[in-house]
Amino acid sequence: TSEIGIIIGPNKDIPAPDVNTNAQIMAWMMDTYSMNEGATATGVVTGKPIALGGSLGRREATGRGVFVVGSEAARNLGIDVKGARIVVQGFGNVGSVAAKLFQDAGAKVIAVQDHKGIVFNGAGLDVDALIQHVDHNGSVDGFKAETLSADDFWALECEFLIPAALEGQITGKNAPQIKAKIVVEGANGPTTPEADDILRDRG
Repeated sequence: TSEIGIIIGPNKDIPAPDVNTNAQIMAWMMDTYSMNEGATATGVVTGKPIALGGSLGRREATGRGVFVVGSEAARNLGIDVKGARIVVQGFGNVGSVAAKLFQDAGAKVIAVQDHKGIVFNGAGLDVDALIQHVDHNGSVDGFKAETLSADDFWALECEFLIPAALEGQITGKNAPQIKAKIVVEGANGPTTPEADDILRDRG
């Protein structure tokens, strides 16, 4: 934080938690920045604990945004969210929250991929049980469900595909196999430019 202090600030660039960071790290960043500035600067980061000026709902905000955008896209295309099949890559703050909201709206989350494994159930995974499993084990791996290869995961028939992990996951190699009607990006830059062109050309 001390090294990047000259380029961040409440009126400059405001860091937020992402991969391998959390509210505690945001609190440390705020504390270090404030000490260097000589005054408390709660606005230097988002995603900090509520007790330090954080916002209720911040952790769920991106996943909720994925759900809202996906639902609106479905409405515009005449697709009913109830009964829709959802495929999610990444099951952290974004993917798990989006999956839970879609399930609560009547959709079926049929597959989830994370850094260690892929779980699949054509009738729908129990998202609440999967969240508990991941909280306890750190991964979807080992959850009682079928598993798939990465190639089969990307080629699943579904209404929604939600890449909510890392950048560059939908590529020129797997984009032609994607059968989702709607792709809702929950990660930062999950689709490469080449893949974006392929998906756009396919409608």
